Amino acid sequence: MIYPWHEQAWRQLAEHWHSRPNAWLIAGRENTGKTAFARHLAQALLCESPDSRHQACGHCPSCHLFAQGGHPDFYELAPEAAEGETAARKLQQIKIDAVRDVVDKLYLSAVRGGLRVILIHPAESMNTQAANALLKVLEEPPQDVVFLLVCHARDKLLPTVKSRCRQLLLPAPDYAQALAFLQAQGVDNAAAKLAFHSGAPLFETDEFSDGLRAGLLDLLAQPRLLAILDYAAEFDKHKQPLAAGIDWLQKWLLDVGLAQQNMPPLYYPDYADAGRQVAGRTRPDKLFRLMDTLNKLAPYGRHTLNVRMQMESLLIDYLAFWQNK
Repeated sequence: MIYPWHEQAWRQLAEHWHSRPNAWLIAGRENTGKTAFARHLAQALLCESPDSRHQACGHCPSCHLFAQGGHPDFYELAPEAAEGETAARKLQQIKIDAVRDVVDKLYLSAVRGGLRVILIHPAESMNTQAANALLKVLEEPPQDVVFLLVCHARDKLLPTVKSRCRQLLLPAPDYAQALAFLQAQGVDNAAAKLAFHSGAPLFETDEFSDGLRAGLLDLLAQPRLLAILDYAAEFDKHKQPLAAGIDWLQKWLLDVGLAQQNMPPLYYPDYADAGRQVAGRTRPDKLFRLMDTLNKLAPYGRHTLNVRMQMESLLIDYLAFWQNK
């Protein structure tokens, strides 16, 4: 399927259908439907009876196989799913063995006699070895093979890989579109959740994480040392990745920084009053110092750190900030 905010992009792509490249880099904001667009494109490329607008017919054998997830000429690469209770804390990557396994199959004949399509998402999750293995086949691609790379952060992708793809930037929906979409889906408190997810409406709903985040926000409004230690233990008990805590705290501090400049919040509109109160008692230079600490720690948000200890340290730093120490 294609989401309404991507229909214009599809029409433009269809107008130049016969000049398609062997590799697309489909980029844009996370949780806005890029992978769905890529799947729609993959099915259209594999369809045996596409319509005049190059849409998949939905009825041919290839379309049936694609819909069932069993098309023999469609390959999909995504980060390996981690197992166990600490899965959320795993640094998920696409590794070289997965890329090599698919590449080896590309030099065989297509089972259905048409194109072969490889979908890689998110492309920036390939580690360096995997990206280099892909680069070799992009430089001399087999005949009748199309690569679809979906990317949330183009800056994290190897420049040599990007240079061998035609880039397609998909737009995010505007606020009204995104809010209407969520309301139509029956999402509770849609406006607040949309704000937290930066206007990207296709986020996964997780009521437990929402509750844990709300607990953090209440603590940030009125921090206390014993409550900080209890919260860090609770956060760790439920195997949350440090990356989540960093993200929640970064967004809170950005809202506090905006409040210091008498501007409305971006991420936590329901906590606007609390943010203004914190802004009124804190200093911008100390806020920037704490933000710098978070930014330096962010790349390690899914590495094997002691999450409880790191959360305690961050929240104690926040307490010192709140106390103007």
